Amino acid sequence: MSQAPYNILFLCTGNSARSILAEAIMNRMGKGRFVAYSAGSHPKGDVHPAALRLLDSLGYAIDGFRSKSWDEFEAPGAPQFDFIVTVCDNAAGEVCPIWPGKPVRSHWGIPDPAAVEGSPAEVGAAFAEAYRQMSRRIELFLALPIAKLDSLAIKRRMDEIGQVQDAAEKA
Repeated sequence: MSQAPYNILFLCTGNSARSILAEAIMNRMGKGRFVAYSAGSHPKGDVHPAALRLLDSLGYAIDGFRSKSWDEFEAPGAPQFDFIVTVCDNAAGEVCPIWPGKPVRSHWGIPDPAAVEGSPAEVGAAFAEAYRQMSRRIELFLALPIAKLDSLAIKRRMDEIGQVQDAAEKA
């Protein structure tokens, strides 16, 4: 493992909702310890407006978020990742690029709030739930004694975090 701050990449197919939320949450909660990025295998090109509304309502600066391809992170000068987390089931099943440095990979699947159809309140509630689930998983991840664990132990713990379901998630 490299020295902190660790670089973490959140991947999703479209990079318009869940991976954007994860990037925002990790950069806030893990500030000083982690630098988070997000990307997609087939980016939508725009961040979902409901994701931006939610982040803005929670006090995040939203002007820097954009939907981008994971190809950007294969270019010379791109950050080398310590961790890669897929947040949608489609991205988890895709053949990803070979990332240098052997990052620890895990899957934290969360239902896609961008797929919810309904009233603005229903869509907003889906995004709030995705945010809550991702926040909880990132909180658990940040509690890990990363510097004291080997890569296999970190992978096992990250996979366990990806399976976390609290009472609200089970409902």
